[in-house]
Amino acid sequence: MSFYFQPTALVGAIAIAMGFSTSVSATTEAQTSAKSSAKSSLSTIVVTASRGEQDIKDVPARLNVINEKTIQQSPVADLPSLLTKEAALSVKQVGGYGQPASVFLRGSNAAHTLILQDGMRSNTATVAGTNLHLIDTTDIKQIEILKGPASVQYGTDAIGGVIQLISKTPTKNSAFTTVEVGEKNTYKSILGVDAAENGYYAQIRGQRLETDGDQIISNQTKKAGFDQKGYSAKIGVDKDNFGLSAEFKENEGHGDYFSNAMPAAYDFTNRLYNIKGDLKLNPNLVWETRLSQFEDKHEVVKGYPSTVTTKQQEIDSNIQWQLNAEHKLLVGVHYNKTEAESLNTFKDDNDSTGYYLQHQYQNDVINTQAGIRVEDNQQFGTHTVGQLAARYNLSPASSIYANVGTAFRAPIVGQIISEPALWGGNPDLEPEESVSYEIGFDHSITSSMTLYGSAFHTQVDNVMVSGALTNWVFENMGSATFNGAELGLKWAQDDFYANAEYAYIQAKNDDEDADLPNRPRQNFNLTLGWDNGHYGVSTSLVAKGKAKDTRDIPGYAAIDMNAYWQVNPHLKTFVNIRNLGDTNYKTAVNDASSYYIASDRQASVGVTFKY
Repeated sequence: MSFYFQPTALVGAIAIAMGFSTSVSATTEAQTSAKSSAKSSLSTIVVTASRGEQDIKDVPARLNVINEKTIQQSPVADLPSLLTKEAALSVKQVGGYGQPASVFLRGSNAAHTLILQDGMRSNTATVAGTNLHLIDTTDIKQIEILKGPASVQYGTDAIGGVIQLISKTPTKNSAFTTVEVGEKNTYKSILGVDAAENGYYAQIRGQRLETDGDQIISNQTKKAGFDQKGYSAKIGVDKDNFGLSAEFKENEGHGDYFSNAMPAAYDFTNRLYNIKGDLKLNPNLVWETRLSQFEDKHEVVKGYPSTVTTKQQEIDSNIQWQLNAEHKLLVGVHYNKTEAESLNTFKDDNDSTGYYLQHQYQNDVINTQAGIRVEDNQQFGTHTVGQLAARYNLSPASSIYANVGTAFRAPIVGQIISEPALWGGNPDLEPEESVSYEIGFDHSITSSMTLYGSAFHTQVDNVMVSGALTNWVFENMGSATFNGAELGLKWAQDDFYANAEYAYIQAKNDDEDADLPNRPRQNFNLTLGWDNGHYGVSTSLVAKGKAKDTRDIPGYAAIDMNAYWQVNPHLKTFVNIRNLGDTNYKTAVNDASSYYIASDRQASVGVTFKY
């Protein structure tokens, strides 16, 4: 069963979603779940836009949140699956579980989105982006998606935006276990224990996922299996005048794939170490420091042998000074050392130090954010970036915002090493530099309905590409331009909610005046739901228009469903159906005669026991 994103097909797909009555398998709207926003005055607090806590409605940019309830709806859903429900974000995954996934945020390149885990950079130094498909979400509280440049706050890579995974902090004593089983011999189990008392807390999680996987190439019937296991632990203390926490995560596993039409396989391990502390020097002055390390190892064990490891170490220290009720100042320094190594092939490292300053002004009418960062990179010299943003409240129901910012991306080790030649490294590469503009609005039509929209323009110079005319050696081309607009509607009434978002995105290679590959221009999401706290049913529709590659990739529409029953405070059962229509749609070109294809239908049932 196949859907193509044309007007008639889209209408039919919406009708199917409406017919299944009700809901949103994964609502990624900016304010938290629509139901809770309708029934509660509590605001969604985010940290990614300004590196400090703020109400999402005050952020002078477009920032969306995937909340904890959405993440927990289907434990077997991987991170790429969760991100597909964002209209302005395209995910190109070459197959299903365990297959590489690239994220194109507002049309920008895959390497232009910075991935953070509790503040720690998780992009690797040997591939342009991150091993997004290998990051576990078991202990994640919410995922924040900041659209637009954020190099002032985070340095390199944040040209298109930032995706930050924020882990949970225990608030009470509890223990739980969740088991979900489904088609293709898919199975995931999670065990968790939390303890919290008098400001002290501890948390531990363990998880295991196994699946036979799916066919990943259109002319290859063999399926690609995947399994992973891991655990995480966190301890800390949170008092009025100070806080200190330490966390550790490890995730390892095995995956199958194809290399030149031949079966291959890999093992992987990633680890995160994070120590964070804050000290309130006085009621208006807070000092925060983070020491982190992220390790990523990828070893091909079947096929062309290789072992590639990346280790990043970071120290970030800043002071937040609340000058008065309206003015807040942030000043800090951030150090990153990256080491990358391919066994018996190469070993290289680079370090970078950033100095950043940010000022925020806030009253009942206007919120502003202005910042500057000077980055001193060992290999690529000094870069200065800046940002200026403001949100103006026209009335209690309406606000508008605008921002402008510059950003940069330094070449990674895998793009600059000259030996071995097969890596295509070019030590003469120059960093990419960008400038972005954005305007937007939010308007509450009624107390239960909100309309929002934004328009943006980003130009990136010195874009790094792998040049086919130079034996695939990386080189700088002229520039690329990303233009687009988003329009969304959120509604919540009693136990019902609905969200719709459309994004039009044009990503162009300016030198050739042609669309960049794997970036559909038209993107649409629809979510409908009913949830009374004891029962809930949900449906989501994701539709993407055709995209360019060496040949066109057809558009598609896919539907997910979720239902749950909270039997009592200790027992919850749930059902998930991903890709309800069994749409075997194409995601990328493989070779002259075949495509990579997405996973077909995945139905599963699960249960959670909680004490």
